[in-house]
Amino acid sequence: MSDATFLILFLALTAVMAVFPFVMKRVGVPSVISLLVVGMLIGPTGIGVDLIPLLSKAIAFLVGSSAQAAETAETFTIFIDKLGALGLMFLMSLAGMEADFKLIGSCRKPVIMLSVLTFIVPAAGGFLLYRHYFPDAIAGQLLYASLFASHSVGIVFPVMRELKLSKTRFGASVLIATVVTDIASILLLAVAVQMYGRTSSAGLPETLSILERHADLLGSNYMFVFSALVVAYVILTVLGVHRIGKAAMSRIGAGEDLMVTMILLIILFAALIGELFGINFIVGSFIAGLGLSRVVRQRDMLLFRRFESIGYGFLIPFLFVSIGMKTDFRVFARPGSVSIILLTILVLVGTKVASGFFALRLSGFRERAGLAAGLMTVPQLSATLTAAAIGKGLGILDERFFNAVIILSIVTTLPVPSLVRAILFKRGVRNGGEGLDDFDIPDVVKDEDLL
Repeated sequence: MSDATFLILFLALTAVMAVFPFVMKRVGVPSVISLLVVGMLIGPTGIGVDLIPLLSKAIAFLVGSSAQAAETAETFTIFIDKLGALGLMFLMSLAGMEADFKLIGSCRKPVIMLSVLTFIVPAAGGFLLYRHYFPDAIAGQLLYASLFASHSVGIVFPVMRELKLSKTRFGASVLIATVVTDIASILLLAVAVQMYGRTSSAGLPETLSILERHADLLGSNYMFVFSALVVAYVILTVLGVHRIGKAAMSRIGAGEDLMVTMILLIILFAALIGELFGINFIVGSFIAGLGLSRVVRQRDMLLFRRFESIGYGFLIPFLFVSIGMKTDFRVFARPGSVSIILLTILVLVGTKVASGFFALRLSGFRERAGLAAGLMTVPQLSATLTAAAIGKGLGILDERFFNAVIILSIVTTLPVPSLVRAILFKRGVRNGGEGLDDFDIPDVVKDEDLL
């Protein structure tokens, strides 16, 4: 592929990725959903135009022949996938950096209740739903459980900040519980991926895993050893990455451009170590982000903003476009597809709202706060779409369920922020009306600790 050909294709794709989300944002559509739709519209999804092969043919005079145009289109599609994979790493590491556990002491009970109930109840719903269609696919059942259990950090944080609830007991509880459940769901995803390699005749693609290469020696103890390694990896990586990041910052100095490269190196190294033990790189990226959270966010917010700009401004959009391009709406013609979509939406929304509601009611909050907390756990974006893409790529997740997750992300994301506003601010809660007690919090919690 010549430089001119690459430039034209990249320019066309970037233009679509910039203009379409900008227009859709005017009507309240989140950029993540817009980018998913972009991928659906330009990819071979059944409703798309397969834009990249069309452009390659249109500029065939630069390529040389129709055969070379097809090869160029395939190469550029692979390039988008690789950028998306790098965007996935940035997304998970940034999600880890957003975590702040200093607040847990001021709202311990609601955090525990929310974390436990909003993980176990939806996970059970997702597990049983997938089991209904595929009773023998234990790895798929666990992966679908992890999808249902995950929350959307990308929705919860902005909504809490916009509604100015970050200094409240309600806001702190929901934010911390979101981080906890996301960690648990990512670990469950890692177990599902490894279990698929143990139970599937096809196995996993060739990996760097040392544990995988010696799996026969462990026999039936493989999963116990792997689970212990996951726990040890999480603890050691968080502690090790924190110390390395702190030492690097003290020697290089805050604000220097080299620190961006150093942070990226630390994250890549942590992800590689995880891969050596069979732990998917998204787990390693997330855990490395957790370890760097206090170092980056508390010592040099400018560094965090730079890293965030690279991710959200360049790489992460390609992740969602690539996920959208992999969606195949033609499978909806297969028997049972519509029922899978409807059941997925109903089970997830029902289990999320119910578990969040009862978690806060058991913690002493009123009905309004409980309902709002349940709704805040409903949107399924970054972590859910990421896990679904990994499951589909490895062959763990059936195509109909993958498409159901894409539809789920759109259906659950758009209305939730407006519903939460309507519920929390009903009858003048923000102006000192009934229900204000639900949102009081000790003075030890500061706004900057949440954002």
